[in-house]
Amino acid sequence: MGSVEWSTHAVEMAADHVVKRFSGEDIGRAEREWRALRLLAAHAPGLAPEPWKADLATAGSTVVMSRLDGVPLRGCVLGDEQVRALAEAASGLYAAVPAATLREVPVRPGQQQDLIAHINAWAVSARPKSVGPVALAMDRGLEWLARSGLNADGALDVPPVFGPGDGNLANYLWDGSRVRVVDFEDSGRSDRAFELAEITEHVGSWVEHPLDVPSFLAHFELTASESARLEDCRRLLALVWLFLLNFDNQNARNPPGTAERQADRFMNLLA
Repeated sequence: MGSVEWSTHAVEMAADHVVKRFSGEDIGRAEREWRALRLLAAHAPGLAPEPWKADLATAGSTVVMSRLDGVPLRGCVLGDEQVRALAEAASGLYAAVPAATLREVPVRPGQQQDLIAHINAWAVSARPKSVGPVALAMDRGLEWLARSGLNADGALDVPPVFGPGDGNLANYLWDGSRVRVVDFEDSGRSDRAFELAEITEHVGSWVEHPLDVPSFLAHFELTASESARLEDCRRLLALVWLFLLNFDNQNARNPPGTAERQADRFMNLLA
């Protein structure tokens, strides 16, 4: 059995199953993972791993699931077939959970208000240390956010969907004919515009071989409200990534200049 570690969990991979071991006493991530796998097994079988068993009662919770075949889309050149399959997988996720059931699913973490709170904190702690095009883009982003209306509380004028909670293309596996999805520890109730922005603005969708965003989004028939919200959500997620990648400059997890490239991308979204 192979093992890979992330900051929130460790993954042990066997021939036919995967074990996720979550760190610390916060079992929320494990609970969300287990709930998502069970919901998807019931309402969209085959789209995600099958839930085998879980231990959610103690620190160091575990979730055991079937292992899916496939190549992660991150870092791959995506042709029309893969883009279509990615869109089909995303659509399948969003539509999987019936409305009555979805109402009982908590809102996913890392949604709009959570991100705004992070940005406001970073504006105080990180912005004064930033320079050049990154600093300029941060300033423009903070000005946009202040007038965007996203800070206001209230019900969204868009239908709720099930959101996987992570737009990293590494979680979308291409098996030669379809895309299936893993990693649901931040899943929950969301909306299509926010979840699509999670995918299009994730650093993994552009830092190597860029996702054809117009082609991808063309597969979704969005309402007028969703289309307007998608523009705001893309800017919001891109601003979050601008701060994150500026922090990352000190850790070199991405190629040199990635934060500056993100600054250019963000300014284009504001144009």
